[in-house]
Amino acid sequence: MTDTISRKNFLKLGSAFAVSSMWFPSLILPKKRDKLGVALVGLGNYSTGRLAPGLQKTDHCELRGIVTGTPSKIPEWQEQYGIPDRNVYNYENMHEIANNDDIDIIYSVTPPGKHARDSIAGAEAGKHVWCEKPMAMDLDECQAIVDAAEKNRVHLSMGHRMHHEPNTQTLIRYGREQTYGAVREVSCGAGFRGSWPENDWRLTAALGGGALYDMGVYPINAARHMTGKEPVAVTGKQRADRTEMFREVDEYTEFELEFPDGIFARCETSFGDSMNYLEVTCTDGWYRLQPFQSYTRVQGETSSGTELPEDPDHQQARQMNNEALAIKEGRSAVVPGQDGLEDIRIVRAIMESAQNGGSRVEL
Repeated sequence: MTDTISRKNFLKLGSAFAVSSMWFPSLILPKKRDKLGVALVGLGNYSTGRLAPGLQKTDHCELRGIVTGTPSKIPEWQEQYGIPDRNVYNYENMHEIANNDDIDIIYSVTPPGKHARDSIAGAEAGKHVWCEKPMAMDLDECQAIVDAAEKNRVHLSMGHRMHHEPNTQTLIRYGREQTYGAVREVSCGAGFRGSWPENDWRLTAALGGGALYDMGVYPINAARHMTGKEPVAVTGKQRADRTEMFREVDEYTEFELEFPDGIFARCETSFGDSMNYLEVTCTDGWYRLQPFQSYTRVQGETSSGTELPEDPDHQQARQMNNEALAIKEGRSAVVPGQDGLEDIRIVRAIMESAQNGGSRVEL
């Protein structure tokens, strides 16, 4: 698929989606019950280590089903979480979930290259869709997910857990209210040093591998929401030092986002080095988070001496709880699908810039 959505058309789509994402009586609402049923689609490390445990802590949703291409994982999941045979699916028969009233929501947690396949299948089955970041491979795939949700009148939200994290919410509020004056610059980095076997999705371009897709969306999304604006141009450079491992994808990406009013975000992401910071410089002060995108211990400070202590709660549990409550109450998603589409628009522009020697790419 190709990226065929211009900035002008994107803005039109954004306006249309802002209307369509609001609740209307035609939206499919779940039957009245205390908790909505969630099926995790993909049983990798994130589902195993964060989402399934998080669903044991939620008030408005619970784990009721699984979709996996690895049969050997099924018995352990069934035993640990009490999942009946009728709520176990694979990718070939996932469409049959349409006939299962136990399941209200599917959560796409497969590699990014499979998100469009799984999210669209869930929407076509009449189930609400949670899609892990990054949303998909390109703008066409992202738009196809949005279209499928709208067509089938189901909720669509992105798994951007940081939007549910209190300190991140505080920094967004600082920017919106200009607590420290107007935002002038954002500096942000997200990455870690990783090593994987040759067939791992993080090393495979067709599956959405590479530092930019996996970790780069954190600084991209943070810059957008810290400024409250959309960038008008980007520049980017990509490289790999461990070329024997990173043959198809980037190990490092550095990029700059240019926003209206002369605001810049200077960002970096990596699979080769650890980096985990967010700094916002304003006309009358500054504020920062470090770490800013970890599963725990997100904390920070401001130029006025305000401490932003770490939040002890489970980020993914809060994320899923908030999005389930939005469904139950017929409200817009906290992080709608259009937000994920915008991230990918920028990812693709950074890649275009890097492929052309770091040239400026207008959005």
